[in-house]
Amino acid sequence: MRLSHETCADIRWLACKIPFSANFTTFSPTSGVSFISLVAPNETVFYETVTFYTDLGFQETAVYDRTRSGQEREATHCVLSEKETWLYSAGEREDEGTDITLKVRLVSDEYLKAWKDGAGGGTGENSEPIPQNDKDWRGKRQSIVMYAPQLGRVLELLQSKGIKFQLQPNDTEPIELYTHDPLGTLVGFTTRHNPFTTKRGRGPTLVIPPGMGFPSHTFGLTPFPSRPMTPVQDQDKRKKIGIMTSGGDAPGMNGAVRAVVRMSIAKGCIPYAIYEGYEGLVKGGDKIKRMHWEDVRGWLSEGGTLIGTARCAEFRERWGRLAGAKNLILNGIDALIVCGGDGSLTGADRFRAEWPGLLDELIEKGEITAEMCDGHRELNIVGMVGSIDNDMTGTDATIGCYSSLTRICQAVDFIDSTAYSHSRAFVVEVMGRHCGWLALMAGVACGADFVFIPEKPPVEGWEDEMCDIIKKHRALGKRKTIVIVAEGAIDRNLNEIKATYVKDVLCEKLKLDTRITTLGHVQRGGTACAYDRMLATLQGVEAVEAVLSAQPGDESPVITITENKIGRVPLMSAVKQTQAGAECIKKKDFDGAMRLRDREFEEYYTAYMSTTKIDDPVDKVAEDKRMKIAIVHVGAPAGGMNAATRAAATYCLSRGHRPFAIHNGFPGLVRHDSVRELDWITVDAWAIRGGSEIGTNRSLPSEDMGMVAWYFQKYKFDGLLIIGGFEAFHALSELYHARASYPAFRIPMTCLPATISNNVPGTEFSLGSDTCLNSLIDYCDAIKQSASASRRRVFVVECQGGRSGYVATMAGLSIGALAVYTPEDGINLATLQKDIAHLRESFANDRGMNRAGKLILRNERASKTYTTDIIANIIREEAQGRFEARTAVPGHVQQGGNPSPMDRVRAVRLALKCIQFMEENHVQFVEEGKEAGKGCLDRPDTATVIGIKGASVVFTGVGKLHDETDWEDRRPRRGFWRELKDIADTLGGRNGVPTGMSIVTPSSSDEHAAAAKL
Repeated sequence: MRLSHETCADIRWLACKIPFSANFTTFSPTSGVSFISLVAPNETVFYETVTFYTDLGFQETAVYDRTRSGQEREATHCVLSEKETWLYSAGEREDEGTDITLKVRLVSDEYLKAWKDGAGGGTGENSEPIPQNDKDWRGKRQSIVMYAPQLGRVLELLQSKGIKFQLQPNDTEPIELYTHDPLGTLVGFTTRHNPFTTKRGRGPTLVIPPGMGFPSHTFGLTPFPSRPMTPVQDQDKRKKIGIMTSGGDAPGMNGAVRAVVRMSIAKGCIPYAIYEGYEGLVKGGDKIKRMHWEDVRGWLSEGGTLIGTARCAEFRERWGRLAGAKNLILNGIDALIVCGGDGSLTGADRFRAEWPGLLDELIEKGEITAEMCDGHRELNIVGMVGSIDNDMTGTDATIGCYSSLTRICQAVDFIDSTAYSHSRAFVVEVMGRHCGWLALMAGVACGADFVFIPEKPPVEGWEDEMCDIIKKHRALGKRKTIVIVAEGAIDRNLNEIKATYVKDVLCEKLKLDTRITTLGHVQRGGTACAYDRMLATLQGVEAVEAVLSAQPGDESPVITITENKIGRVPLMSAVKQTQAGAECIKKKDFDGAMRLRDREFEEYYTAYMSTTKIDDPVDKVAEDKRMKIAIVHVGAPAGGMNAATRAAATYCLSRGHRPFAIHNGFPGLVRHDSVRELDWITVDAWAIRGGSEIGTNRSLPSEDMGMVAWYFQKYKFDGLLIIGGFEAFHALSELYHARASYPAFRIPMTCLPATISNNVPGTEFSLGSDTCLNSLIDYCDAIKQSASASRRRVFVVECQGGRSGYVATMAGLSIGALAVYTPEDGINLATLQKDIAHLRESFANDRGMNRAGKLILRNERASKTYTTDIIANIIREEAQGRFEARTAVPGHVQQGGNPSPMDRVRAVRLALKCIQFMEENHVQFVEEGKEAGKGCLDRPDTATVIGIKGASVVFTGVGKLHDETDWEDRRPRRGFWRELKDIADTLGGRNGVPTGMSIVTPSSSDEHAAAAKL
């Protein structure tokens, strides 16, 4: 082993022996090993050595690179070092003093020779070859011996990688194990925490015949990493997957990187992060870093991208792509997952197409060898779309878009109050150079008076149209005006529409006191919202699955989402359609541009216009088709109830119908005749309000079905919209079954699910659930910060959700919880024992170095016996002082304040579909003779639940849903989200290594891939 000139200072344990005598009361000046210095003769051996020790569980704690700008040499750095990496390993117990620190230093032969010639000093020899004989290695040279209470785990790791080792004193009951690192250093492992102790420790009993595989012994706690270890094949043959973020940063990218890294490890692959996007790919070196399980802990709550992103002109040139190919081959990487926009994904696909030619050129130039390319002749590319603009065709949402929309809505909500106070107009400019998704969704979510988007330019003379709409709103009593302008807004002649011009129009034509607010990059910053965390995580998992299932010749896929389904589509097909949309705008084919957007986009635009325009004769239905529609809230309050009521009422008014609100649920109707007709100005401000403006409770119509029917007949309702949770579904079921006795109920009726528990049969999404999740993850992020600061603390957080584990599971997925307890799975002692062992291991590995806090989520009804307090007490007792446990109960905070943007926009879209459903069925009821009570009794499809199922919005008859409902536990018999709990457990390190896990279900269609539920 070659030693640096600082040998005496760095490795004092070689010269200073701990005093040993019968009397141990003598104070020793040494209390343990400070650090051990290892020297590598070249860069290849340097990185091999670092990898060797990180595989054994050491963590990189400091790095030094003489060539890197901004890094200065400190006194602790060797003057000969070109690079240094300091590695740290923690012991199992703090009081045993078994921490180890290694300094791996790169001192090349050329540099050392130059230093010797110039300074006339220094010592060193080349690394010694690893001995090939079977004699006792302990007498060969100096060695490093580490404390390893679970020696069998070390043996497993060495066996899985084909590394030679010796067991001492014998193979049956070994207490020591010796091997060599890539430098030739003799490295030992012992079950004795102190070399002078007579206690043997917990060494395994093993019999290892030659050629045999892993010992069957089951090992317990270990000071090595808590990440799942998958010794499925030789390390050199394991799939190596690179992950990079490119283009503009977007909230949620870190969640995608975390998911790719951990799922790759769980699948037996080796993940690499490519820092600074394509620039890092071109530069290589330390820009391409192997990632370990602990490296991505705590990343879900971080904004932006922690592996960096940068624009790279070099990659557009062939020499840049040659450099990128060389760097991938040098690291053995032949799969690349790229998270970015359409430009980044286009570059990746071109890179893949040129890959064979790039390798041939590199071999011809002698930069790599043909042997290095064996097994890497094909490059797999998988795309994930990270873009706040949501400008990719083929997917309903991109990573980061809803977080950006959240920033916009928060800003507009704040502006709303000052605009009302001064009766002002505000023109808000938002991002979206070629796509108006952000502007349109913000308009829908905030109830804006007018919106400008590039896909749907206003007609000639738009100034007069805008002023006419705003004037009508003001005439009805509205004090504020909000106009939202996308930065790429144009008119039909492709002239830019600037916020300054819109302001001038409002000032001159309407004499309004108008201000401009340009939100800028605040839209891009901050942590990811709950939806983006879930989307990024599930798409990251699916990206790894796509890499592993890829076959030679397959098109590169991009991971997408349609409604609630994760899927795959051909990457270049999606890119070309996206670019075609921009071309349609340039050619003034605006209808074509709208068709190329996702199908939700045009529906939202139609919904926005229907709820904004007032008294437009074109939208009115014939007099004989106009209806009286009742709206009632049933169940607990949930975010989005008011937005849905507003959308339903304004749409009714635009169509000529008469909307009525039944206040305080069915008891309000029966006891107080609390029915009020709604007008536009009354509901206009409800878009952003939480709770229930018309009041809600859990009472069912069966408490007095006769009086409910009497009032329905009194007001001659033609349709009923019930907004609420499981109680709303139950109420609909009662009314449906009462049709035979009460003709007043023979009308179209539909339930719009709105509950934080998301436990209504017939849908995978309920209004309010997204608001709840955002409130809960904000709470958990704050709690996690406290746990992180304390280092050795775990919080048990109690979640709402009734007897449905949806909230706990999805929150666990979004915050990276260590464990999630749900009513569906329950809690038992064995589960707690397993999780406490996992906690012990996690804290032992951290040794206070990791700042990410630890959380366990428990649904409020997961167990009657194991309450939140009891679980915390058990953990505290079993921890034996190593760490502590606390409880946190957010309670009704989870119902949220203002609804999230997703709950608002989906409330508008689904509410309009409900009224349209009633319009369609009302005509048939009239034709079939509702007054005579005919026809509708045989039509169970006229009493329905609207829901999002998979990739579709569907209406399901309440009769059909009866058998799919677990009435006792008030939830569907099978929750779509149940399979996601395994993913949450796996990414949290709780499950070990899963097999056959995929969130994509194969489709019978000819499309590139199928989808799975989010």
